[in-house]
Amino acid sequence: MNDKTPPKQARVVIIGGGVIGCSIAYHLTKLGWRDVVLLERAQLTSGTTWHAAGLLTSLRDTETQTKLAKYSQDLYRRLEAETGQATGIIDCGSIQLAMTSDKTEEMRRGVHMAHCFGVEAQEISPAEVNKMWPLAHVRDLKAAFYFPDDARVNPTDVTQALARGARQGGARIFENTPVTGIVRDHGRVAGVRTESGDIRAEIVVNCAGIWARAVGRMAGVNVPLQAAEHYYLISEPVPGVHPLLPILRDPGNSAYIREEAGKIMVGLFEAEARPWGTNGIPEDFRFGEIAPDWERMVPYIDKAMRRVPCLLETGIKLLFCGPESFTADHNYLMGRRRISRTSMSPRVSTRSASSQAAVSAT
Repeated sequence: MNDKTPPKQARVVIIGGGVIGCSIAYHLTKLGWRDVVLLERAQLTSGTTWHAAGLLTSLRDTETQTKLAKYSQDLYRRLEAETGQATGIIDCGSIQLAMTSDKTEEMRRGVHMAHCFGVEAQEISPAEVNKMWPLAHVRDLKAAFYFPDDARVNPTDVTQALARGARQGGARIFENTPVTGIVRDHGRVAGVRTESGDIRAEIVVNCAGIWARAVGRMAGVNVPLQAAEHYYLISEPVPGVHPLLPILRDPGNSAYIREEAGKIMVGLFEAEARPWGTNGIPEDFRFGEIAPDWERMVPYIDKAMRRVPCLLETGIKLLFCGPESFTADHNYLMGRRRISRTSMSPRVSTRSASSQAAVSAT
């Protein structure tokens, strides 16, 4: 069989070659599945994975989510030895900053929960933050909380490592192979359509990211995801910054801050992000950017930069705006998705696996 031609049959077809799709392919092969096919409409990571910030934070809302996050950290630390592909992991830790008494109390409770979940965390003083981050402004802080096991990765490298591990386990990955339709058989999903022909499958997994809603509609399934603008800026080089500086997580200023190749990255979160692609995601969108709205973002930039005041006098090398797909509650969207009763085919089902933050954008 030509390795460049998708097969006519597979046990599972995964739609989407971002970090989620490649992770599912990798883990299925680890479970012993060999008949695994992944279809990517363009190139691996070309949707939104390529521009993720790559933050690996461990404490999440629930014990199960925290275990998943810790598992991801451990996996990314060993993937290079297993696959020969680096993940760019940097064990830098992270610091959460609290500017108010209420936020301090909330974070203290979070630390207690972290200990129950097996996550190392400790409260530190503003002075200790300043020792770890000499360029940071700390006089407005009530407290801070240090997570030494948090880290960051290169999302593209992680995806390529997972893809290589999946291939080593027998999975077949086909780039430049968009899915054009869903095959149904007696009211159930039975495969996918591509320009190269149909692929019959027992299971179809929707990992299409910002295109996941459109893929769901092909099967008559509602996938509640909406793409929205997300911004980060990268400064000109700043003396004194280095890769092991902890990630600063600054919710009071709607920002996160980390080192980026001798520069400083500042990620920005608006209270109400602007939706994008409400009339559909462009079919030719790949490794794409959105024109930044400087006027709207200047107040956020100014506020976030005051956490590291030297940025106010440092040039901005890049203000990046790219789409991210979000669920209504910002949590993972996983599992079987069933067609609504109002549809003509009520038994149609598919499976979706989409996440805002497998390799976190935040």
